Amino acid sequence: MKLVNVEQMRELEKAADTSGLSYATMMENAGRAVAEVISKRLQFDAQLPVLILVGPGNNGGDGLVAARYLAEMGYKPVLYIWARNVESDENFHLTEQARIPAVWSEKDRKLDRLRKLLREAPVVVDALLGTGASRPIEGLLANILSTVSAIRQERQHPTPTVLETVNRIPDSRELSSAAPWVIAVDVPSGLNSDSGAVDAHSVAADITVTFAYPKVGQFTSPACNVVGELLVADIGISPDLAKNYRSELITPSLVANLLPARPRYAHKGTFGKALIVAGSSNYTGAACLAAGAAARTGAGLITLGIPRILHSAIAAQISAATYLLLPHDMGVLNTDAAALVLEACGKYDALLIGPGLTAEEETISFVQRLFSARPKSHKQHIGFLKPADPNSEQRDLPPLVVDADGLNALAQTEQWWTSLAPGSILTPHPGEMARLLGCSVGDIESNRISTAQQAARDWGHIVVLKGAYTVLAAPDGGVAVSPFANPALATAGSGDVLAGCIVGFMAQGLSSWDAAVAGVYIHGLSGELVHSMIGVAGSIAGDVIDYLPEAMRLLRGE
Repeated sequence: MKLVNVEQMRELEKAADTSGLSYATMMENAGRAVAEVISKRLQFDAQLPVLILVGPGNNGGDGLVAARYLAEMGYKPVLYIWARNVESDENFHLTEQARIPAVWSEKDRKLDRLRKLLREAPVVVDALLGTGASRPIEGLLANILSTVSAIRQERQHPTPTVLETVNRIPDSRELSSAAPWVIAVDVPSGLNSDSGAVDAHSVAADITVTFAYPKVGQFTSPACNVVGELLVADIGISPDLAKNYRSELITPSLVANLLPARPRYAHKGTFGKALIVAGSSNYTGAACLAAGAAARTGAGLITLGIPRILHSAIAAQISAATYLLLPHDMGVLNTDAAALVLEACGKYDALLIGPGLTAEEETISFVQRLFSARPKSHKQHIGFLKPADPNSEQRDLPPLVVDADGLNALAQTEQWWTSLAPGSILTPHPGEMARLLGCSVGDIESNRISTAQQAARDWGHIVVLKGAYTVLAAPDGGVAVSPFANPALATAGSGDVLAGCIVGFMAQGLSSWDAAVAGVYIHGLSGELVHSMIGVAGSIAGDVIDYLPEAMRLLRGE
């Protein structure tokens, strides 16, 4: 599913209008979709008012259409109108014909009518400001939104998050007695659909019904905290109009089609061999987690390249792996280990370097020797530099994933990106990304998508920028965004599990990009299963591994 910004959405609407789908028809489809979400997803006494906050522009128009459809369905919509000129507003006149009552905010200066309605209504529709809004909210609108928030708190509504259970349908008693549920039209008012910024007066939605395609800002912090459950409504825009857009939201159907086949006549060689170089005396768990994840995603054979001294400790935990025992200094891989790894690489279909290696000088030297890279002569700002020459000679390594301390070692290396085969996968968290770029974590987090996209182009490698709504970026400019933001994954070792998932899929023959997409999604879906079965607190990375097969089973429809 495409992921669009505000300008692209405007282009799509204009192109649709030119091709015969009028703006009026799109608005009709949008308003009907909002009404259908309310009627199908929420259960409450239809004789209670459904309060629709109507603003200027198309967003308010969508709200007016929704009111009309709700009235036809037997509900009791009430309009609360702010700053809208209705003199020649056909949709407003249709609500008048339907005898839908309207309250004008300009005549309710103390907002007493609004408070009364908010204390009665089980559902509030936020149709005040749409995707084009960018200025700070102030004046009467600020007071209206603040009043909504205050009444919700008064009625003890739980703060909504992006983790509201999918398809949750409260019973009628809950919606009648609790604070009103808020349904946002396209976006919660005050949310910037490009940057993800949220106005201080914005009201968090329980459900956001967005139109045609999800918006970039809805998957960016802090906006993701106020979107609630995101539903994408079809308003008639042809998918062909967006086919050249390069940003995608990863969907179940996309990943289901990527999962490797599992033929009955298969043997372990059918599903590939992965070499994972990981671990140190202080971080034995990282090697175990990466190997366990690669095995659970279906790789046929896993070999762990670890410091020799760790063999007994790790082998007791991972029975499904073979081992490449490597030289070390005090439990940390040393430079001599590089030759043994290079010698073994020809036997494997995919290689993962990095989890738990540490940032000791010996580790940095090992990684630099492995890639025949030059150490930095001094600290410098890397920035966004040109990618390696695709015609230059590259190391004879299998498809590569570099994670964790492998990335930290590269950050200490002169023009490190020229030492990796084009299209290698880099899996940094924001701190590691900041070290690679020579900038701050704040710089990374303020614009995750464009940062990952530019870095992938300049380095010539696939970037998997981890975090809530993990961003994948390809050297050709393509971007994919994970739909998952889950505190159950915010635990030590979760990144090691993700790296193991990706290398496991690479070993099974997926291209680097497809393996990254599948690995990120399966990892996230497994985290959702952990959340639903265990909760957001107390889960550990090993729990995510346990649910990987179940995540794939669900996607396969088994």
